[in-house]
Amino acid sequence: MRLPIYLDYAATTPVDPRVAVLLGRHLTRDGVFGNPSSTTHIVGRQAAQAIETARNQVAALINANPQEIIWTSGATEANNLALIGAVRAQARRGRHLLTSKTEHKAVLDVCRWLERNGCTVTYLDPGPDGRIPLERVAAALRPDTVLVSLMRVNNETGVLHELAAIGALTRERGILLHTDAAQSAGKLPIDLQTLPIDLLSLSAHKMYGPKGMGALYVRQHPVRVRLEPLLYGGGQERGLRAGTLPTHQIAAMGEACRIAHSEMDAEQTRIRQLRDQLWQAFTRLGAVELNGHPQQNVAGILNVSFTGIAAEALLAAVPEIAISMGSACTSASYEPSHVLRAMGINEIRARGAIRFSLGRFTTVEDINYTVHAVTAAVNRLRELSPLWEDHQRGVKIEVD
Repeated sequence: MRLPIYLDYAATTPVDPRVAVLLGRHLTRDGVFGNPSSTTHIVGRQAAQAIETARNQVAALINANPQEIIWTSGATEANNLALIGAVRAQARRGRHLLTSKTEHKAVLDVCRWLERNGCTVTYLDPGPDGRIPLERVAAALRPDTVLVSLMRVNNETGVLHELAAIGALTRERGILLHTDAAQSAGKLPIDLQTLPIDLLSLSAHKMYGPKGMGALYVRQHPVRVRLEPLLYGGGQERGLRAGTLPTHQIAAMGEACRIAHSEMDAEQTRIRQLRDQLWQAFTRLGAVELNGHPQQNVAGILNVSFTGIAAEALLAAVPEIAISMGSACTSASYEPSHVLRAMGINEIRARGAIRFSLGRFTTVEDINYTVHAVTAAVNRLRELSPLWEDHQRGVKIEVD
């Protein structure tokens, strides 16, 4: 077994060796390194062909038309282009958006920027299990609502949202539905021929591709979604995203999508078994709470709170295991998770929450070691914890 053990796949994934080999082939003089816009010679045309091959691979993963894929620098840029681009394009119709309080900062911060620039945003509260009830979405829609943005899989809890029913509702009213699919693409089947999603953001580094690469799906049928670009320049990507296309990163993202498409079912079954093994072992400690829905969740994410223990103390006690307290984007903050607080989880439990996220290279040996190390650490820390002593005595601590 190799240390450290990596159980933070929701933050980022290592590049698959097969992807890394292909990426390298598109960097050097002996490979396909050209500018894909340079179509007057074979070097540029080879690069352009590599771009289109990758576009087809990404489209195949989500069952979309390749011409509906727009390259971006990642899911964050894709989210910005989807939300800001859609609002600008539909400004005459309305300026109201709908999202949830449990979205990633890459959506929430865009919404706050839009609020400062004349838009109105409704932030929905989730239920205690982290899911957004359909009736709350329906009740919040207004005549001037132009877009709803809800992620498919929550990055902290792994909870799944029922986008099919929500999408049916938005489509009936002519409202666009955007989803940040960074945590679901390559892990769950996505069929955009049946799912009524209009805009969908993808990230390569969440599915064993390189950082700094992503894509935005922009629906063209049955109704063409119109966006205003954020960047202007050479007119690449049908004028929606200017800038020289990074052939190496795009080819690598395409290969990552190809692998995910072909191996998803077997891989996610194996990961689910390892996650369940981890959860079952933790429950034997007693006073361990699952943060999220017990069934409606993605295979690779397990968010738990160990009563009587602060998350920082547990992370320090097992430095050889790479785990987190939630989103990597907010790991430097000492504030409790905005996702867990929105779910109504009290501050003490939220501050004790740990996210274990498993992936392609997680082994049975990794899980066995983690169970042993975390169990020992929890028992040791509880012996020193006044909160645990209060819990054993049945003292109820009142917190907001």
